[in-house]
Amino acid sequence: MLSSSSKYAVNAVLYIAVYASEDKKIRAGEIAEAIKLPSPFLSKLLQTLSRENILSSSKGPKGGFYLTPEAKELALIEVVKSIDGVDRLEDCVLGLKKCSSEQPCPVHFAVQPFKNRFLQELAENSIGSYAEKVKKGETYLFV
Repeated sequence: MLSSSSKYAVNAVLYIAVYASEDKKIRAGEIAEAIKLPSPFLSKLLQTLSRENILSSSKGPKGGFYLTPEAKELALIEVVKSIDGVDRLEDCVLGLKKCSSEQPCPVHFAVQPFKNRFLQELAENSIGSYAEKVKKGETYLFV
């Protein structure tokens, strides 16, 4: 349902939300190592998220990425929208071009409630709320 790029972007944003601050910025290389991604690929995702004002960054010896308090209040769906848009989340899981309630694919009615709930979850919960669950040990970024 999420592209690999969106998964990596969500992981990176949550990692930054948990471990970085305006006083303690994190470099792309550290994030890439932590979430096991090639640094050039991750850098491209982080640049996209910076352009979309989800991440903040600064250059120089103490530079890196962080989230402002306002960015932590953004819904997690904003990360996915910045990378893929929401069309991918609404696409047919079997890849059919015309899948809808009026013209359903064989699994449409089994999958649609899950997709709707997933979109709702991402739209109703902030980056910061997910980061807090990681900080409290309720959820994990690394296994």
